[in-house]
Amino acid sequence: MSGVVGVVVFPGSNCEMDCIESITQLGGEGRLLWHGDEDLCGVDAVIVPGGFAHGDYLRPGAIARFSPVMTEVSRFAADGGPVVGICNGFQVLTEAGLLPGALQKNDGLKFLCQPAILRVESSDSLLTSRAATGDRLSIPINHFEGNYTCDEETLMALRDEDRVILRYIDNPNGSVDNIAGVCNEGRNVVGLMPHPERACNELLGSSDGSVLLGSLLDLVT
Repeated sequence: MSGVVGVVVFPGSNCEMDCIESITQLGGEGRLLWHGDEDLCGVDAVIVPGGFAHGDYLRPGAIARFSPVMTEVSRFAADGGPVVGICNGFQVLTEAGLLPGALQKNDGLKFLCQPAILRVESSDSLLTSRAATGDRLSIPINHFEGNYTCDEETLMALRDEDRVILRYIDNPNGSVDNIAGVCNEGRNVVGLMPHPERACNELLGSSDGSVLLGSLLDLVT
């Protein structure tokens, strides 16, 4: 079966059903994957969703990276499988070494829950193929530790290799270079702090998230 997107659930995840609903609404099939699973059950893509995996004890994503399912997610990604980390999922992917950099506390040490305007910096990723460079998308954020950081060498590589896929127009959290989302060298792993699954219906204030999740489904259907 094609178009099946696995959504990993950790103790403390809270956006898994939002992801399933959005994927279903866009014509795909969502399947929940428990963090203790050692099998991805033949899914075509994986989303690591938002929330507070393992309560974000120690630091966000630091415990979740050791869950059995992440061994399979890492293997899937190494084989070219599409993987997306959203918010807490982005944090998990950086902790697991699937994406560079790290997420730290927001400037001002405030939790942010608000719309954010993003600029598409590259259409060459599994999450932005439906978009054009320069497009602006309204996607909400909901985080306390969404301030993306990396060393200068990593930042130069991200820029030179066109791996910054989304930037904030008005940086809400202090992220270096206004970064809202990045991809790996193979371009099959993407992490972003904003929540596209919460912006797939105009009744929620924006349907711009469908551009991003729709791009993922285009890849696997």
